[in-house]
Amino acid sequence: MTHFGVICPGASGHINPMAALSRELQRRGHRITFLLPPDAENRVRSEGLDFQPVGTTPASVPTRPPAPTQAIPLISKSVVGAIRAFGREAAVICSDAPAVIEAIGVEALLVDQSVPSGGTVAERLGLPFVTVCCALLLNHEDSIPPVFTGWSYRDSWWARLRNRAGYRLLARASEPHYRVVNEYRRLWKLPAYQSPDDANSRLAQICQQPAALDFPRTALPDCFHYVGPLRNASPRSVPFPYERLDGRPLIYASLGTMQNTRERVFQRIAQACAALDVQLVLSHGGGMGDEAVRALPGSPLVVSYAPQLELLARAKLTITHAGLNTVLDALSNGVPLVAIPITHEQPAIAARIRWTGTGEVVPFKRLSVSGLQRAVERVLERSSYSERAARLKESIQQSGGVVRACDIIERAIVTRQPVF
Repeated sequence: MTHFGVICPGASGHINPMAALSRELQRRGHRITFLLPPDAENRVRSEGLDFQPVGTTPASVPTRPPAPTQAIPLISKSVVGAIRAFGREAAVICSDAPAVIEAIGVEALLVDQSVPSGGTVAERLGLPFVTVCCALLLNHEDSIPPVFTGWSYRDSWWARLRNRAGYRLLARASEPHYRVVNEYRRLWKLPAYQSPDDANSRLAQICQQPAALDFPRTALPDCFHYVGPLRNASPRSVPFPYERLDGRPLIYASLGTMQNTRERVFQRIAQACAALDVQLVLSHGGGMGDEAVRALPGSPLVVSYAPQLELLARAKLTITHAGLNTVLDALSNGVPLVAIPITHEQPAIAARIRWTGTGEVVPFKRLSVSGLQRAVERVLERSSYSERAARLKESIQQSGGVVRACDIIERAIVTRQPVF
């Protein structure tokens, strides 16, 4: 039995797949402890998993703090702000996590790819670690557009030139983050990271984004594995009024947990569906008050939280902000999508929806009721979207999911050799 520590961001989009992975490892007899800031404790324990807080003492940062958020061409302020927040989180992890890990006897780490400080802590303690890509795959390739863009894939010299320029901008935005990590690496006599890919495990990298939902790649390391969505049964139950489903084609709409306060978007979704012979189920994630819900056009079935996978098994279409977990849940059920990407990596995920032909993309800045309604009608009426979504479903089913992921993890930790 191995005692695994889990280091990931505290957002549901990262905790959920890590929790599924952890439950499968628990089933195999391993012990799992999440190492996150204290405010994530209830969320983790609701998944039936152990939790140990980090960041309970002020972080000791052996360098100047990350610079204030500044405008960087092509990169939204919200993306730059998120990257700078990761820098502050890196200081907390490097400062606090080593002592916590040693105190509770963690023997190996599962590190979210978006937390490069986790690998540094593992190296500092001499522990093996596996990288888990819970969000959109971050590995750099000149032929692949950077994750903050909605650029389409093009196999051409000018596209590679464009992508390189984008990666330079991303490096500029990420510099304060990696400065913190590299200061700790210097302090601990570890070689500095020269590129973001240096932070990934050399034993195994596991990605829940299916290969079929990615652009063509040629430079992934031999220890990289597409395993598909990390899902299994959670002990958390979400009530839902199934008796109110009326048999019409079901459209499921959600903006996830980070964009769920955008009432204008919910209003336009409801209005676009009101004139169609469909039943809209809208899950707002606690982002709307009762008055705003009552003001929605038509008669959508509105809930704060929904059993997403169960509803998607009944749905004909998903309307989403292009958050990766909702996209994966829809495609796992062969459900096509209409994406309204808002920020972070959502435009890049939407570009992959467009690339695979599994849905339509309505840019957030050009969102209108008429445009959204036309997109919904196209996806419902044209069989090509559902046929391509069905092909993605088949590919996902063959990827292996949490079972294959845990096979790889166990082999990497036992042998301490790369899993090819």
